[in-house]
Amino acid sequence: MDRRQKKTREAIFTAFVTLLSQKNYNQISVQEIIDAADVGRTTFYAHFETKDFLLKELCEELFNHIIDSAMGLPHGHYHYSSGNAKDSVFLHLLRHLQENDHNILGLLSSQNNEIFLRYFKSNLKKLILTQYEDKELMSKLPKDYLINHISSSFVETVDWWLSRKIKESPETITEYFLKVIEPILV
Repeated sequence: MDRRQKKTREAIFTAFVTLLSQKNYNQISVQEIIDAADVGRTTFYAHFETKDFLLKELCEELFNHIIDSAMGLPHGHYHYSSGNAKDSVFLHLLRHLQENDHNILGLLSSQNNEIFLRYFKSNLKKLILTQYEDKELMSKLPKDYLINHISSSFVETVDWWLSRKIKESPETITEYFLKVIEPILV
């Protein structure tokens, strides 16, 4: 992707995030995104097939950054870690949520968050796989079942945290979460 394409893509992301901070996802039209990004309709569709695809790319960008961090790849900013490799990706993700990168909290807490939650959980499963791929999980249960259980539990943990207005620190939530999932890990 050349610089011009990257600049256009970033303008669309910025416009979308700005609109997300002002209104519900389902109330945003592609035309509003195009107008806010100051790009043409053809340009928008050259980058994103639909508004849902734009949301998917926004989620993937965040998770790819975190996955790259978990795998030790360069990512452009400080990697959060409390020194324990197992909790670093969860802590890193919670800190991104706390910082509200790309208005993720608005998407998670919106009434019409099903699409975002589906992308969030799908990417979370990939993240968990990278975190635990070299570790043995309980052998009596299928690995895909455990990954689904861990990701579902994390989504519910985030939902609980949001319902409490993010009173606890990301470190505390990570500690709670790990205490719940560690018994299922070998």
